[in-house]
Amino acid sequence: MDSRAPVIEIRALRIERDAVILDRIDWRVEAGQHWVILGANGSGKTSMLSALTGYLAPTAGEISVLGETYGRSDWRDLRTRIGIVSSAIVQMMPPHERVLDTIISGRRAMIGLWGETVDDDRARASEIIRQVEAENVAESRWGWLSQGERQRILIGRALMARPELLILDEPCAGLDPVARERFLGFLDRLAAAGASPALVLVTHHVEEIMPKFSHALVLKSGRVLAAGAKSSVMKSKILSDAFGAPVKVSRRGDRYALRVTTDAKLVV
Repeated sequence: MDSRAPVIEIRALRIERDAVILDRIDWRVEAGQHWVILGANGSGKTSMLSALTGYLAPTAGEISVLGETYGRSDWRDLRTRIGIVSSAIVQMMPPHERVLDTIISGRRAMIGLWGETVDDDRARASEIIRQVEAENVAESRWGWLSQGERQRILIGRALMARPELLILDEPCAGLDPVARERFLGFLDRLAAAGASPALVLVTHHVEEIMPKFSHALVLKSGRVLAAGAKSSVMKSKILSDAFGAPVKVSRRGDRYALRVTTDAKLVV
């Protein structure tokens, strides 16, 4: 990828099937930025991810990812440069598979490792286990892992292919409060690492936005409601509009919290 090219550049994107799914989307992610995508159910978050990975073709407009433009490049090759962590993948993994093999399988985006592996792959997988702070479960099998451990291993699996962009689709779903905080702390350390890929986190919860995430994109009804530096987007008025109810956004140190309120005067 050209170091001067944006990680993601979307211009005037429109996706229409039986109805309009995304409309007039403009979004640009520069190298060194980590973004959060926020929005209510049905706001277009999942459709945005499908468009970024080439599974939902544009009706109009342009999508460029890692310097490659949809319709001019082979998106099957591009997907090997994008890591995806989704709760949907959790259910697909073989329960008997060892953690090391699960991570190695990410090199070719396999579900269930098969065929021979080389020493270099095993060495890199061992290095990644340390990177995702999962040494304590290195010898375990997938079916024995907790939900939080599985999310870390899925990130390790995605990192195996050395992605330039890592998309995290609601990775905290199903985690209890303690496991969620531990996972989010790990995610923040990953974002802070010098060799980290660009991160895009999709979530409903502002509490999951860690300090190292620099920017936010808020969607509503398939359109961009707000986008930019986190400090300019994480406002009560914007998120009240996004979620269709009066909410109060507060900041505690480097973290955000959201409270639903019936007092519209609190929305600023």
